[in-house]
Amino acid sequence: MNFELMASMMCANYANLEKEIYNLETGGIDSFHIDIMDGRYVPNFAMSLNDMCYIADAASKPLDVHLMIEHPSNNIGIFIKNLRKGDTIYIHPEAEYHPSTTLQRIIDAELIPGIAINPGTSVETVFEMLRIVKKVLVMSVNPGNAGQMYLPYVGKKITRLISIKEDMGFELYWDGACSAGRIQEYAPKGVKGFVLGTTLLFGKDKPYGETLRNIRELKF
Repeated sequence: MNFELMASMMCANYANLEKEIYNLETGGIDSFHIDIMDGRYVPNFAMSLNDMCYIADAASKPLDVHLMIEHPSNNIGIFIKNLRKGDTIYIHPEAEYHPSTTLQRIIDAELIPGIAINPGTSVETVFEMLRIVKKVLVMSVNPGNAGQMYLPYVGKKITRLISIKEDMGFELYWDGACSAGRIQEYAPKGVKGFVLGTTLLFGKDKPYGETLRNIRELKF
């Protein structure tokens, strides 16, 4: 079964970030997930523009940039100019006055437009935007920190999004508390990719390549 695996780089070992990137790429990661937090939209600071730029320069695989910031339109140009064609930018619609305008700027830059949906955000409130984005990142935990507990009611939201994704033309991605069991359950249902953090990838006493291989060999 084909599905994408993205490394949540806020969980990486920054004592040797170049080696982390190399080991993840050679181990088979599909992309690097970059969480930018401003301490306002979420109650935490994580990763900076400089972190993103370093990873963009050091990595050959695509970047998935998740902007957990207020009014991303104010600074979207800075992120766009430091990314490559084929990279993704997710915004949170409720953090923006006119999210469709910001998404159009991402599209015009030949980047992949995406929205991230918080556990408390309903599908109905973002429905119109689903036709203009290519990726929808569903948060199964409240955004802002790694290692949080899964919120089980998110499963119904994912089921609803799976039922409309082909008609609306987007792919669905999972972020937060991503375990092997969740991949086994939701990859066959139509979730395209999974962001891997401390639950499954980082902080384990085994090479990244072995962990990623084990995930891809899960039984479905």
